[in-house]
Amino acid sequence: MKRRGVRRLQAALATMALAAATGVLLTMPEASAATGGATGYATQNGGTTGGAGGQTVRATTGTAIHAALCGRASSSTPITIEVEGTVNHANTAKVSGGSCNTADGVIELKQISNVTIVGVGGGAVFDQLGIHIRESSNIIIQNVTVRNVKKSGSPTSNGGDAIGMESNVRNVWVDHVTLEASGGESEGYDGLFDMKDNTQYVTLSYSILRNSGRGGLVGSSETELSNGFITYHHNLYENIDSRTPLLRGGIAHIYNNHYVSLNESGINSRAGARAKVDNNYFEDSKDVLGTFYTDAAGYWQVSGNIFDNVTWSSPGTDYNPAGPDPQSNTTVSIPYAYSLDAASCVPDVVRQTAGSGTGLRVSNGTCSPQTPTPTPTGTTPTPTNPTPTPTTPTPGPTQPSGTNLSIGAGSDGSSKADGTSYGNVRDGDTATYWSPAGSTGYVSIKWGSATAVSMIAIRETSGGAGRIGAWRVLNGDTGAVLTSGNGAGVITFPKTSLLKITFEITGSTGTPQVAEFETYAG
Repeated sequence: MKRRGVRRLQAALATMALAAATGVLLTMPEASAATGGATGYATQNGGTTGGAGGQTVRATTGTAIHAALCGRASSSTPITIEVEGTVNHANTAKVSGGSCNTADGVIELKQISNVTIVGVGGGAVFDQLGIHIRESSNIIIQNVTVRNVKKSGSPTSNGGDAIGMESNVRNVWVDHVTLEASGGESEGYDGLFDMKDNTQYVTLSYSILRNSGRGGLVGSSETELSNGFITYHHNLYENIDSRTPLLRGGIAHIYNNHYVSLNESGINSRAGARAKVDNNYFEDSKDVLGTFYTDAAGYWQVSGNIFDNVTWSSPGTDYNPAGPDPQSNTTVSIPYAYSLDAASCVPDVVRQTAGSGTGLRVSNGTCSPQTPTPTPTGTTPTPTNPTPTPTTPTPGPTQPSGTNLSIGAGSDGSSKADGTSYGNVRDGDTATYWSPAGSTGYVSIKWGSATAVSMIAIRETSGGAGRIGAWRVLNGDTGAVLTSGNGAGVITFPKTSLLKITFEITGSTGTPQVAEFETYAG
């Protein structure tokens, strides 16, 4: 659907009256977690579980959603909010409370954590009303439609973004949603899915983004490079002018998406961004991959993609398309497991699975859509990043702040026990681990370029807790001892720039099991 399709949709929507629905807030007897489980980078950094293990409530208005957030015992008390009906400006008011920070005219998820918003029943539509995630962590948004959010004209909401994230956001999974506009910036719309100001560990999966000038961005300027670790998979981008997405710095994994009618440009990797672009299907589009509108180069690793009726422009000073024969110019290491559908079946798989109201169907990599089983409810794991505050949090005894630099790095070490791996200490999964061949040994994290580190966190497995005794932290480049001590946990030392850092166990009770060796700049 080209721009004339946008005009048809805009005319049709203009005839619809806004519903002033009455809110309903029903407490359910027990939690019902989102169907399926998080994928991609949202599984890292402690994982994304949303409101699992908490109370479930039902809401039919934006005010009721805010009331549910404000009615919790604290800003981190887990909650699942099941939404049905149309949420709009007429039924979305600010609600006050100690566990929330809401506003009129926008669904405000601000300074909170452990929340799931999921559409149920006849569906949930956020009409001309955006969802704003700010200074928050461990959020799931699933099975909803957000449409026609404007930044200019009337009414306005959320800066014109359908879903927008900013200011120290961590671990968000947006799944099976439909995000749509009725034109571009000149018609009053902005991005459909935007991330900026230190937003990390986000996955957008099985979703539809269409009829917009801008699909979405990661980073608001060429110098705003604090965002990254974003996964986009099994999404449909249709009738989008540009930004599918725009990446400024950071790492993105983009696989098994179907792109149709990208009118000006597509994946725009710039300002040092690195994108791994696997098994996507690009159709009837222009300049679907490259560095566009800047001379600040970005990079890509490509494999298995299909380019069907894609046209490519000639390169210029600030316009560098990857085609007509896209080749990799970087490598990107992905820390999580995933299954790739063949690019040839992506249009059909995405057609059957993407968007709200599709039964939350997914693919297991065999080109055959599946209906997932519900995630069991239970106690919500403590997310790696606690609820952010407006200022940068001071590292505590169990959890440092900032980006875990081990994700995407390399590792090696001394002899390891059978069934364990050096890579298990940097995969973000505390169920896997490395053990030395005996009671002592060492494991290292290493990078391709000098990296400043002032803090590490050594996580033992639940079954091996307390086994690590005496240890030393070494500069792997020089062998110098940075610090020493006893027992696992958070370890600080003077900031050091190095290529390799080593955690050496010099005494233990039994065989140590190191689940994660996290590194932080501090």
